[in-house]
Amino acid sequence: MCILTIIRIETHLHTPMYFFLSNLSMLDILYSSATLPLMLYNCITGNTKISFQKCIFQLYLFVSLGGAECILLAVMAYDRFVAICNPLHYPVVMSTRLCSSLAAISWLSGFFNSVLHTVMTANLKFCRSEQSINHFYCDVLPLIQAACNSTKNSKFLLYVVDILLGFIPFLYIVISYVHIISTIIKIKSSEGRWKAFSTCSSHLIVVTIFYGTGNLNYVGPSGYNFEVEQLASLLYSMLTPLVNPIIYCLRNKEVKEALKKYFRHTYFNPFPHHHISVRCGKNPLPAIISTYT
Repeated sequence: MCILTIIRIETHLHTPMYFFLSNLSMLDILYSSATLPLMLYNCITGNTKISFQKCIFQLYLFVSLGGAECILLAVMAYDRFVAICNPLHYPVVMSTRLCSSLAAISWLSGFFNSVLHTVMTANLKFCRSEQSINHFYCDVLPLIQAACNSTKNSKFLLYVVDILLGFIPFLYIVISYVHIISTIIKIKSSEGRWKAFSTCSSHLIVVTIFYGTGNLNYVGPSGYNFEVEQLASLLYSMLTPLVNPIIYCLRNKEVKEALKKYFRHTYFNPFPHHHISVRCGKNPLPAIISTYT
């Protein structure tokens, strides 16, 4: 919320990079809200039951927001590719219309993908009226593992989506950064190289954390170790939304300066000062009175 507020009120942050960052921040808020409140409730009360309808709804939100973040990270890589490899054409290429379209495609792709998963998972057969899943929240893999009927179609859909929304965007990010790094190396001055790399280092760290924890959960052999899968899921759903704003705030000079300016103005100088001069008799005395209005 802090990043969203800063980007909104600071006009010099109204650029494509920060527009996509605000979308990523909103995704992180919704992403963690889909699982963490219920997880905390279960830990505090000890009541781990959830209705099937609520479970499917949680699955829909979690999968849709995770898929949208995969596409959005690829879009942010494209933004950095154009900014570093084609800087003169950057204002023309990354127009407001294109940025809005790319952000909309990211959100819609995730939600459309989640509809397919939700429908397939909702049609699974379970052996008991109170089915237990060995997981912190409702996800596709635990529900498939707990089903009694054939899950070939659900597993096939999961593999296809992993390729479309996981592997292909990740491959595009890798290719983009190969071109970005090769362009940075060609910059003659070390200061110019560092400045160019600093604009994409935060995104690169976020991509590494997001795909690193996601691969542990979805790409590894399913069912080989429930403790490892649960730990990976916990990192996947909690670590990424937690570190994203920290990384973008601590490693981004413009965001840090905007935050300092905002908090200094809001908390340390809440009222504007008006200075007036006071004359006593014939001789003007240089006196300053601060009035709060």
